[in-house]
Amino acid sequence: MFDYIWLVPVFPAIGVLINGLLGRRIEAVSKHLIHWIACGMIALSFTVTCVIFYQLLQLPGDQRFYQVTCLDWIQSGVLQTYIAYQIDPLSMMMAMFVIGIGFLIHIYSIGYMWEDEGRYYRFFVYLNLFMFSMINLILANNYLLMFLGWEGVGLCSYLLIGFWFDDEANAIAGKKAFITNRVGDFAFLIGMFLLFTGLGEHGVWSLQFSEVFTHVHYLSQSQATMICLLFFIGCTAKSAQIPLYVWLPDAMAGPTPVSALIHAATMVTSGVYMISRSNVLFSMSPFAMGVVATVGALTAIFAASIGLVQNDIKKVLAYSTVSQLGYMFLGLGVGAFAAGMFHVLTHAFFKALLFLGSGAVIHSMHHAYHKVHCHDDPQDMRNMGGLKAKTPITFWTFLIATLAISGIPGFSGFFSKDEILWQAWSSPQGSWILWLIGAVAAGMTAFYMFRLVFMTFFNECRAGEACEHIHESPPSMTGPLCVLAFLAAVGGYLGVPHALGGSNLFHQFLEPVMGLGDGKLLHDATQAASHGVEHAAQAAGHLMHAAAGHVAEAAGHAAEGAEHGGESMFMEYLLMVVSVALACFGILIAYIFYIRKREIPAALAEKYSFIHRLLLNKWYVDELYDLVIISPLRGFAYFLWRGVDVGVVDYIVNGVARVVGWGSSVVRYIQSGYVQSYAVSVVFGTVVLLAYYFLKAL
Repeated sequence: MFDYIWLVPVFPAIGVLINGLLGRRIEAVSKHLIHWIACGMIALSFTVTCVIFYQLLQLPGDQRFYQVTCLDWIQSGVLQTYIAYQIDPLSMMMAMFVIGIGFLIHIYSIGYMWEDEGRYYRFFVYLNLFMFSMINLILANNYLLMFLGWEGVGLCSYLLIGFWFDDEANAIAGKKAFITNRVGDFAFLIGMFLLFTGLGEHGVWSLQFSEVFTHVHYLSQSQATMICLLFFIGCTAKSAQIPLYVWLPDAMAGPTPVSALIHAATMVTSGVYMISRSNVLFSMSPFAMGVVATVGALTAIFAASIGLVQNDIKKVLAYSTVSQLGYMFLGLGVGAFAAGMFHVLTHAFFKALLFLGSGAVIHSMHHAYHKVHCHDDPQDMRNMGGLKAKTPITFWTFLIATLAISGIPGFSGFFSKDEILWQAWSSPQGSWILWLIGAVAAGMTAFYMFRLVFMTFFNECRAGEACEHIHESPPSMTGPLCVLAFLAAVGGYLGVPHALGGSNLFHQFLEPVMGLGDGKLLHDATQAASHGVEHAAQAAGHLMHAAAGHVAEAAGHAAEGAEHGGESMFMEYLLMVVSVALACFGILIAYIFYIRKREIPAALAEKYSFIHRLLLNKWYVDELYDLVIISPLRGFAYFLWRGVDVGVVDYIVNGVARVVGWGSSVVRYIQSGYVQSYAVSVVFGTVVLLAYYFLKAL
């Protein structure tokens, strides 16, 4: 089935074509057929992915690498690019949960979007197009095809966030996401140019991953650093890191299934996937790795601080996503690429569940408000309360996701979060400061997530007359919640660390891709040699030599760890206990503040009004952007319009027109249409000519 990997992106593309071209007519005949087509195509993609994934597992670890070239794409001079896909542990792991969770979100959207008349088919067209772009990003075997998918998910995010564009806030949020991502995409593009030309100086004109990573030793450290930093700028936009995270909280304006799709397993994890895919390149630049780790840690605690006081249920989850993405980049920055990807996996489960659960709450609140003609905000947690008994399935599934994201032992988030914190402490690139920031952010996460749970599901209902009409969501919405709740509970057992008696199956699976000194690089070289690339084996040898410093360093630390195994194990247990204790402390504070003594938060907000206002207004970052960037650019654009375009260009063009108009208005009197005038002109002209020749003769 490896040769049929192209079917995985083709099926969603077929769904786009059918519903996109015929959706209006199909919806007029049968609205059900719209979602059957859209969901069916994703189900087919997921089926093919599962079969390929199963066959990949049957191969030995060093043979889990396969490329399928579908067709020529760009053939221009030295640039030879193909539409080609790569099957390896990293791409297939991403494809499995991206397509699987995407399928659940498609099903959930049936109930959530059913009452949206006239645009139902368009929503599923956008969802299918989003999946097509994301699949290309994941499975691409070269940076250019990855960039095509990268741009595609950016476009689809604009279409989906601004789906209800008749509301100005939604339209503005969509544009904000699109423009912010363009900043990062430009940096990614420049990084690709530098990579292509840098390797081209040594005769390697290629953007194919196997070619690039086999010959990456040709780059100097300064070149590698510049390329990695440009790539990371692209990641800060796509994966919402400081300073380009500002679009993600506003993306909550879109429908909740869109929030789950963008925030859980797909678009926002693109940057994490890209750096993990480029781990050989990033490992060449300790400075770039340090930047990634630092930005990730600061983003984690910065976004968590904002989430402490937000009252919109989706805004809390949005800043939670930004914070969790910071954790992932913290793991990548300290060299724990597999740990970062493990958190991507577990985060996909519990964050998709949290967003879909919040959507179920909003759906119930909206219907209840509609019945009593109430116009309160159905997303404001201050209007909720007491939903535990009214929406039991939503509550219990939401609670499981909250325990997972809080890092409570036994749930998926505990294993991935604890591994990142341990790597931040113990790895050569890590430090106790990075660990401390991550641990504090973990405690803050537990606090604001249980604050959300207590305000939404506990105490009395604060929705007034609408309380009597709140009910559970339909099965099309609660079904995906139950599936995701199961995955959020048990997904972490794929990566049980050695300290807890496990063998970390997740790390073993990704080892052929994430390791610097493994057999994959030599396999890539052999693959390249089979396609006629000269000296590929020698290039792989050079790469191994370039990576020798990193491998030797890691080996040294491993030997040291073996020598002091007891001490290292004790420290890992100690840090694990501390991080869990911080999470439990956060939960306890949330319980006291929002269950036992609910007057405390208001008193603290009044006593420390400046800090509360600062956090509630998101550190005034949007206002700072408006003051420093947006307003000056708007003023400059106004000057270009009024001063240059209207004042200079239009003045010149209109001035020429006025001169021509004035001249023609004078000359037009010559053509009067009267024969007498023409006769006088002829006589006058004759007299002038005779006078001229007479004077000339004299």
